[in-house]
Amino acid sequence: MAGKDKKKLRVGIIGTGSIAHAHMKAYLAQDNIEFIGASDIVPGKAREFLDEFELYGVPAFEDNDELIALKPDGVSICTYNMTHHTCAVACLEAGINVLCEKPMSVTLDQAVQMARAQKKSGKILTIGFQPRYDDNMRMVKEIVRSGELGKVYYVQTGGGRRRGMPGGTFINKELAGVGCLADIGCYGLDMALNSVGYRKPVTVSAFASDLFGKNPEYCKDADKFSVDDFTVALIRFEDGLIMDFRMSWAMHMDTMGDTLFLGTDAGLKVKSWNPKANWGGAWDGTIGDVFLYSDICGNQVETQIPLKGWTQSNNFEAKVRDFLDAVINDGPSPIPWQEIIYNQAIIDGIIRSSEQKREVDVVVPEI
Repeated sequence: MAGKDKKKLRVGIIGTGSIAHAHMKAYLAQDNIEFIGASDIVPGKAREFLDEFELYGVPAFEDNDELIALKPDGVSICTYNMTHHTCAVACLEAGINVLCEKPMSVTLDQAVQMARAQKKSGKILTIGFQPRYDDNMRMVKEIVRSGELGKVYYVQTGGGRRRGMPGGTFINKELAGVGCLADIGCYGLDMALNSVGYRKPVTVSAFASDLFGKNPEYCKDADKFSVDDFTVALIRFEDGLIMDFRMSWAMHMDTMGDTLFLGTDAGLKVKSWNPKANWGGAWDGTIGDVFLYSDICGNQVETQIPLKGWTQSNNFEAKVRDFLDAVINDGPSPIPWQEIIYNQAIIDGIIRSSEQKREVDVVVPEI
């Protein structure tokens, strides 16, 4: 690990659900961290989590403030979506660097609170979009930003899952806020916007439904389902870019479509990594085949771009390692809120538009 010295960083985890396991494995793969504690509001859950990793001497808490009081150098926030902002703000105000799981929050107001807390504290606030560390995702970004496509005027992103309905807290609106939109939809937005360069959204027109989630044939907890399982939106940006966004947890189709970048000089098609698998159509890991469409000497040409290798665990380790390096070197945030706040503004706009059944304006305040 790069850095000014070899001091051990004191780290902890707030929220010990499923995604916290990936964070812990990534932390334990590092050689310069001291894991000092975990917290979870569910009684006994943090202790069980730590014991699973044989960290018997590490304290477990049921009150996040007790972990915060230990003043770790950094924490991973792996709580319910609706509590990302409260946990992040509390840590930042205590002078603790934060790696927050995606989505950044649920509403734009929540994201703004996080951004203002980071700006006031000067600490790191990075958002957990580990697909950015995939070599193939990076290649797509490099192609799009190279100028090869000319002016990119339209992007389609979505993918979705044929069957990928989670359970538990993911389908509870009070805890998750939203469903497929926040769970995997934020990945599709980041994959596209990180490639073209984040910019201000100005309007959103969206539709969301819960036809599969409310059906016991597709969801075993249909009576508890209170979020979206399908979302589509048309997003307009300040510079004229148009984005066609689609996302699904369940549908009678293999994919909601490839990711497309249409430019004035060329177009790029990025296929889902494995749409034949029920879970393989989302942009939460890597990508499938990539094709460049262009004209050469008056001929319409299709060129397949060779792919590189991929492992999900390496992406997660790279995300955590990048966070720790930023803590050692005093920043900057690897995946900064200055970008992801626009991702969150779009999610907020999609929620409002689908509820109001009309196009809505998106206004991101100055931080």
